[in-house]
Amino acid sequence: MNDLPERSRLVQQHLIDAGVTTEIRILPDSARTAPDAAAAIGCEVSAIANSLVFVADGIPVLVMTSGGHRVDPDVLARSTGAAEISMAPASVVREATGQAIGGVAPVGHPTRLRTYIDEDLREHEEIWAAAGHPHTVMPLTFETLRHLTDGEVVAVD
Repeated sequence: MNDLPERSRLVQQHLIDAGVTTEIRILPDSARTAPDAAAAIGCEVSAIANSLVFVADGIPVLVMTSGGHRVDPDVLARSTGAAEISMAPASVVREATGQAIGGVAPVGHPTRLRTYIDEDLREHEEIWAAAGHPHTVMPLTFETLRHLTDGEVVAVD
C-alpha cells in the first residue's frame, strides 16, 4: 500500500473500511482513456468502468459508465430525473473528488457523491475502475461497485 500514490492510498483505505478486498494495480503508463486502460489490463474496453463527473441541477454527480459507451446527457437526464445535466469542468471534478480526470475512482472522495452506474457494466464478471490516480486501476464486480457507491443503475446512452 505504501507504493501507491497518495490518492490511491485513500481509495485503498476506503476499500478496507468497506470490507472490500481487491488489489490496486499500478500501471507503467497512464490509463486516462478506456482504450488505454483496456490495453494495459488486457480486457475488453466495455469492462472499463469510466468515472465521469457531471453537474446535475447544479450538483456534482458521479457516473460510472462502460468504456464502450459515450454518455448521452439527454438520456442521463431522463434516467436520473435531472432537469439540467452537463459534463463537469476539471476544477469541479478535482473539488468534488479530490482526484484528477483520468484517475477518478468510484470512492475515496472528500464527501460521498450521488452515483449512477451504467446498466451495461453488469454484463461483465469483472470490471476495472480507476483507483484515484491516472496510473492506478482496480478490479471489482458489478455488485461490489454498487455496494461501494450505493449507486443507482441507469441507462446512459
